[in-house]
Amino acid sequence: MKVEQIYTGCLAQGAYYIESNGEAAIIDPLREVKPYIEKADKDGAKIKYVLETHFHADFVSGHVDLAKATGATIVFGPNAQPKFAAHIAKDGEELKLGNVTIKVLHTPGHTMESTTYLLIDENGKEYGIFSGDTLFIGDVGRPDLAVKSDLTEEQLAQHLYDSLRTKIMTLPDDVVVYPAHGAGSACGKNMSKETTDLLGNQKKTNYALRADMTKEEFVKEVTEGLLPPPGYFPMNVKMNKEGYANIDEVMAQGLHELSPEAFEAAANETAALVLDTREPEEFAHGFIPNSINIGIDGNFAPWVGALIPDIQQTILIVADEGREEEVVTRLARVGYDNAIGFLKGGFQSWRTSGKETDTISSISAEEFAKRFEQNNAIKVVDVRKPGEYQAEHVEAAANTPLDYLNEHLAELPKEEEMHLHCAGGYRSMIAASILKARGFDNVVNVEGGFKAIAETSVPKTAYVCPSTLK
Repeated sequence: MKVEQIYTGCLAQGAYYIESNGEAAIIDPLREVKPYIEKADKDGAKIKYVLETHFHADFVSGHVDLAKATGATIVFGPNAQPKFAAHIAKDGEELKLGNVTIKVLHTPGHTMESTTYLLIDENGKEYGIFSGDTLFIGDVGRPDLAVKSDLTEEQLAQHLYDSLRTKIMTLPDDVVVYPAHGAGSACGKNMSKETTDLLGNQKKTNYALRADMTKEEFVKEVTEGLLPPPGYFPMNVKMNKEGYANIDEVMAQGLHELSPEAFEAAANETAALVLDTREPEEFAHGFIPNSINIGIDGNFAPWVGALIPDIQQTILIVADEGREEEVVTRLARVGYDNAIGFLKGGFQSWRTSGKETDTISSISAEEFAKRFEQNNAIKVVDVRKPGEYQAEHVEAAANTPLDYLNEHLAELPKEEEMHLHCAGGYRSMIAASILKARGFDNVVNVEGGFKAIAETSVPKTAYVCPSTLK
């Protein structure tokens, strides 16, 4: 028996590969399915099942393409109603895979179709659970992503409480927990950086698994402090439930090379969003006017999903040469399938062609400190999350989280100079690019973010441990 976690850091997502005696199962695969097929081929195995723990909201699964390519059966748990061929398993049903058994445990709560898969090894030992978004390391799935008119998040949380205590916590302590996500995912609020653990340790350390916890306490703690989910989540659920375009077609369209002239014509004729994926520092020194910067080396896909409201948005890509395929792939992972091409030769070809460029003023934390000392009434906008801001911030700073910047543009002054910062510089450059594209010409980015500012003389509020904030 072979069990392998395939973890994707930018989405904080774990897919899984199980192989036994020439048969393989893939759990919660990403959109690009070729790596799973190659892995099975290397082992001389046939992919028999594609197991889905639920209809994912934060990424587009590769279940449909993988089943078409391999003949594998897509499996969902009870209550799932996909629009494509799939086996809807019963609670307690056992699936044979080579010499091992995968038992279906219906664990509603995160969503009503949420299912945990229990792996039983060749000797009949309960080895591990693939818990999807039901149980994370240090947390449990948020119960507000599948709320229907007749089902509140409190009611979903009650289902989750029962699922955990009747289906999961009754399992042996040495069972390995393999969750669908880790720290950084928006599907939970308190996830550990660890991506696996023993169930017994989770029973001791996970706040939501306290033995003496009442259902009322669970509901209160699990629903407390939830931030609104990213806007693209419902569309990803729809794609995962109804199907989507073939990944090869999406890649071919996005990897269409465009000269500066053709790129400019496409931008003008299609109303496409120009997405510049270079490093923030490079972007600041020169970019195509009205383009948005979301650096490929940060949490690229989640920020695309949070900040580009229309998942059908036509997109033109500016990338470092050689990284265009990576950009198109990572866009497709969250359902942004309408990339129509990239700038051949990158931004340098645009500059060399003599076309118009723009810049964003970017200063060091030391320069920011000097300006602040000369005038402590300067406008400072902190684009970090509310919890980061509440823990410690520049005394004069206002908090406009990047996640919700588009909804708060009217509250920001267009004529007044604004100094933007985040934690390290990645998010503030995204914010600066959005504001610049919306006609805010007086934005200044503070390089190094709050981490660098904290080393200067700029007055800050007293530090409050985030764990004490509610």
